[in-house]
Amino acid sequence: MYQTNPPLSPKETLPTMYDLPSEDPEEPGLPDQFHLFQPQLLAETFRPSDYPSDQIFTGSDLNLYYDLRHPSWYKRPDWFAVLGVPSLYDKRDLRLSYVVWQEAVNPYIVVELLSPGTEKEDLGQTFRDVEKPPGKWEVYEQILRVPYYAIFDRYKSEFRMFQLTGARYTEVKLSDFRFWIPEIELGLGVWLGSYKNVEMPWLRWYDKDGNWILTSTEQERQKAEQERQKAEQERQKTERLIAQLRALGVEPDLE
Repeated sequence: MYQTNPPLSPKETLPTMYDLPSEDPEEPGLPDQFHLFQPQLLAETFRPSDYPSDQIFTGSDLNLYYDLRHPSWYKRPDWFAVLGVPSLYDKRDLRLSYVVWQEAVNPYIVVELLSPGTEKEDLGQTFRDVEKPPGKWEVYEQILRVPYYAIFDRYKSEFRMFQLTGARYTEVKLSDFRFWIPEIELGLGVWLGSYKNVEMPWLRWYDKDGNWILTSTEQERQKAEQERQKAEQERQKTERLIAQLRALGVEPDLE
């Protein structure tokens, strides 16, 4: 295509979310239950303080197109979050994929859930075939420059965090399997509890006071419990008042 004056916008010259495939027909099967539930918990509890919900996008098992020189190349993180972009594509549509050259914002954090078939690539322990796309580690570290890269192994209940320092990822020494990110006033850590009626270690976000961010279901339960406790306190208060009146020889009208 000949260059125009003024130049055409990227959306007119480069493939968009609608042009690129959102699934790989050669990739077998769907994620297992853990790979469905764990990203949901991360998304539900990811609430950075300085970003409204409509300026946060989180994706899981979604094609992430990262190189405009090779527009068909993509990675599919188990979970990732982008800050400062509309939650909807063009503020109106659900995303089929995340196309970096269209969005103009790279992911802020990526989480990979280790499985036997992907462990070496997730940890950057594979050698690249120069005729094939780079591995996940190289894409996140060298191309997208994602500030934080987390890895969680549910089989070992092992959580590892890597932070971009200069040109390379440096593994951070964790305390109590938790890692605090001051820029967004959120921490990521391992929580032993029940989610989707499954009791096991999960990765989830916590606040500046060290409290786990509640899911919408947990918030509803907490509100219901608070209302129950309030009603119980009112009942006990009424019973005490009745007892005091009767002690004074006054029979209260309970109708």
